[in-house]
Amino acid sequence: MAESFAGKLLVASPKLVDPNFARTVVLLLAHDGEGAFGVVLNRPLEFDLAGPMAPWSAVASPPERIYQGGPVEPSAALGLARWLSPAAAPAAWSEMSAGFGVIDLNADPDDLPLDDLDGFRLFAGYAGWSAQQLEGEIDEEAWFVVDALPGDAFDPDPEHLWRNVLRRQPGKLAMFAYFPVTPNLN
Repeated sequence: MAESFAGKLLVASPKLVDPNFARTVVLLLAHDGEGAFGVVLNRPLEFDLAGPMAPWSAVASPPERIYQGGPVEPSAALGLARWLSPAAAPAAWSEMSAGFGVIDLNADPDDLPLDDLDGFRLFAGYAGWSAQQLEGEIDEEAWFVVDALPGDAFDPDPEHLWRNVLRRQPGKLAMFAYFPVTPNLN
């Protein structure tokens, strides 16, 4: 593995038609010689935070939904958080990359330093790749690897995140933002 993409965004190229990942934006939280791990940022589910996750709705970044983090372990919940000052983050938070980390969902949100919380999202499942699998998909041009902005993970308009991330890229990559969903209909 030449370089780690942890902390970067994977933006699905129009070539990627797998329904799990078509037009997704994935924040890579870990990437090394053993594989990669991240969450899909732009797939809010149709139901609000409720049930055992209801206490987290008060700290969730809008829109306050559970997000489909990926096809791996879809019944597992994962909390993604970012603190303005990682040094002030609670012990219930484990930094992964670029100031982003996972939070222990057994913690009481009322016990957290919320004044310094930069964002929180709850995900059902995650995206994962075995060793060299992601690199192969990148070589096949299934993914564009781009820099993440701090607000991408908690964007209040997740449905347009794919287009917005591509639109801000330099050169020809920005043109993909306007690629039609079904090009054969044009």
